Amino acid sequence: MIATLLFVAFLAMMLLGVPIGAALGLAGAACIALANADAQWFGLLAVPQNFYAGLGKYPLLAIPMFVLVGSIFDRSGVALRLVNFAISIVGRGPGMLPLVAIVVAMFLGGISGSGPANAAAVGSVMIAAMSRAGYPASYSASVVGAAAATDILIPPSVAFIVYSVLVPGASVPALFAAGMVPGVLAGLALIVPAVWMARSHNMGQLESSLPRPPFWKSLREAVWGLAAPVLILGGMRMGWFTPTEAAVVAVFYGLFVGMAIHRTIRVRDLFVILRESGELSAVILLVVSLAGIFAYSLSTLGVIDPVTDAIVHSGLGEYGVLSLLILLLITVGMFLDGVSIFLIFVPLLWPIVQHYQWDPVWFGVLLTLKVALGQFTPPLAVNLMVSCRIAGVRMEETVRWVGWMLVAMFLVMVAVIIWPQLALWLPHYLGY
Repeated sequence: MIATLLFVAFLAMMLLGVPIGAALGLAGAACIALANADAQWFGLLAVPQNFYAGLGKYPLLAIPMFVLVGSIFDRSGVALRLVNFAISIVGRGPGMLPLVAIVVAMFLGGISGSGPANAAAVGSVMIAAMSRAGYPASYSASVVGAAAATDILIPPSVAFIVYSVLVPGASVPALFAAGMVPGVLAGLALIVPAVWMARSHNMGQLESSLPRPPFWKSLREAVWGLAAPVLILGGMRMGWFTPTEAAVVAVFYGLFVGMAIHRTIRVRDLFVILRESGELSAVILLVVSLAGIFAYSLSTLGVIDPVTDAIVHSGLGEYGVLSLLILLLITVGMFLDGVSIFLIFVPLLWPIVQHYQWDPVWFGVLLTLKVALGQFTPPLAVNLMVSCRIAGVRMEETVRWVGWMLVAMFLVMVAVIIWPQLALWLPHYLGY
């Protein structure tokens, strides 16, 4: 009865518009109190204890730093210089600007771990450029929103950091390495429908008349941005710093590039950057800490074992269960953000992973792919919200374009299920 109340209370508060973090914490606290009715105040001591326990994990220190990195590189002008460099390589023509938008978003995924930050950085440059070239605003928003979803797959990734905290058997370096190949495949898969739609609908007719940036000048201007993922990922691989320390290094590198090299960030801009990053980081970490209360109530109320037994003994078999989980999580991804999905569902799904002896790193990549799909699946798609706001269009206008890109990324997820080595080969090769 109390276990049922836990989910009913959570869903009711969500429908009433209560923020996700508050809904998780309040539902969990109420059920803990009811479960300890004879000693309510003593039982409620579990609430602050688990609130702190949700935050008291070293890998979570990387989250505010990578959020700050995204804000710094958004304002540093790196995205514009990377776009010009990419255009100088691929040239001008119908379908080339969408290709450039996806490639630049993938590259920025190696700098920032936040999909919405990536959508803002790429969208602020590419949506205006695509509009000048004759692409519909709804199409441009769809391309940028979908491309930014690769950010949580290509390291560094906030989603992988949260997953590593929840699953002890999956280290951050192993997850970062495992996400690289599927992330690149997802980006390449998005290019196919993006270019095909642009050419089949005669978009970008003005693009070939726009000037092509000179290669060597563009390379000189983009070299500082190109060096950022090499420094971050290469430094972790060489053992110079941990993922958490890499986030701090990336912050100082971004400030150096923005303030000393490109001079697009002034001292008075730092307060705005720090405030925006602090607010976003606080939201993420508050959800993480309040989800700790919800997870504790799940375990103490004995919810997880019955759910696991019901799914495992449903007669669907291993791949039937996996298909059911995919359908469930993609549906949930339309309404919840990625971090919330991880915090709510990983404790529930972990016993199923153990029962079928799925590799925890492979499952983490698979789960992140599902979350990536949710980031640009209407009606609540965080990346599309950002790109649609920049483009000045309603999300409903993007459905006809974004559907094909959802199919493309879904096929990458199916490929990772059929061939797990797509995710596991690189971490095994690197010795993680």
